[in-house]
Amino acid sequence: MISQRVLVVAYVFVLLGVSPIGVSPIGVSPGLRQRVSAQEAMRPDLAGIAAGEGWTVVNRGPTVGMEDGQTVVTFDARVGDGAAWLDGVELRNGTIEVLIRGKNNPGRSFVGVAFRGVDDETYDAVYFRPFNFVADNDLSLSHMVQYVSHPEYTWSRLREEHTDVYENPLANPPDPDRFFKARIEISKPEIRVYLGEETEPCLVVEELTDRTGGRVGLWMGNGSDGSFAELVIRPAGGS
Repeated sequence: MISQRVLVVAYVFVLLGVSPIGVSPIGVSPGLRQRVSAQEAMRPDLAGIAAGEGWTVVNRGPTVGMEDGQTVVTFDARVGDGAAWLDGVELRNGTIEVLIRGKNNPGRSFVGVAFRGVDDETYDAVYFRPFNFVADNDLSLSHMVQYVSHPEYTWSRLREEHTDVYENPLANPPDPDRFFKARIEISKPEIRVYLGEETEPCLVVEELTDRTGGRVGLWMGNGSDGSFAELVIRPAGGS
């Protein structure tokens, strides 16, 4: 029989707007216990990505290590987009914070976060082009951060049909080869993207999907590797 403790934990997850998974015989799996105790801030275990524990990796090979005392997951580069989807979590509205590291490698560094995920082809994403942080022409400098809604609204379609609406420059571009902090605020229908501790968003768009929830993942574009650390998910109250 299901214990009262399990039912209480499940109820807490409903309030947080996330979906519980994998309850152990003693009540709650270690991963779930961490999420419940965090209450307002979920800090998924990035160390589990390489072993496939709590994550589903698509079209990338991950390695996990420690840098400056923090867990860092690094993905290799492969043809096509790739992602690491967080298992058992569906985010509706809320905030995603993460440290991201790409490279100053023109046309080969696209790194960010996916959300509203349905499957490996259907999701929204916000990502950065670190090689454009130090570009030497105005056109590339205006294409540093991008919103997409796959499979229908790719970057190329959005650039052609809605020029400079779904991508922007950054006021203070970071070093393209070092970690930088990104914060994505999702409040249907608006997406606001912030860099570091800046109070002014670097990108504000209205979503191009009618989905109200979905999976969350770390994302890399075609031919891109990437590194991530310090992932924090804060579901909005009542979402």
